[in-house]
Amino acid sequence: MKALTSALLILIVAAPLVAQKQLVLLRREDVMLRLYPGDEIVLKLKDSKSLKRSYVNNLLENAVVLHRDTVPFNRIDRIYFPHPTRLVKVGALLVVGGGMLLVVDQVNNSLIHGNEVSFDEDFTKTTLGMIGLGLPMIFIRKKSEKVNYRHRLLVVTKGSIFYKPDTRKQDWQIDND
Repeated sequence: MKALTSALLILIVAAPLVAQKQLVLLRREDVMLRLYPGDEIVLKLKDSKSLKRSYVNNLLENAVVLHRDTVPFNRIDRIYFPHPTRLVKVGALLVVGGGMLLVVDQVNNSLIHGNEVSFDEDFTKTTLGMIGLGLPMIFIRKKSEKVNYRHRLLVVTKGSIFYKPDTRKQDWQIDND
């Protein structure tokens, strides 16, 4: 009898771990944000001017349960999260490329050709232009997405095409490795 009770208890406790829900923010068919229970969420409600910062406690079909509140998806105006874009990557490539180009030119002039370190006017304009164009591209980022017909929230479970197993290591998993 104890073995049956123990097995039943293990099945009841392990069932939510297998079918963990995820909150995804979709743009067309692309997942922009994936939140698991326990993750921090920053959002703005439609009837409020202030930001609400909390953690995801549970996920319902049409709502997210926060620490002390249940927020339906239709009341969420914006979700704030850092999301890298291609523009940021291109800007970083421009800055690194411009800096490397300047260094390579100076090494070529001084070591290979034996000239003094000097800045060629046309070449300097090109490299500074690359750096000057890349810096704003790195630092100007979109901080939020408006939840509307284009960006929509969806709760997914195992079996959905948007479901992705949680690959993040937890503290208790790191200790057992």
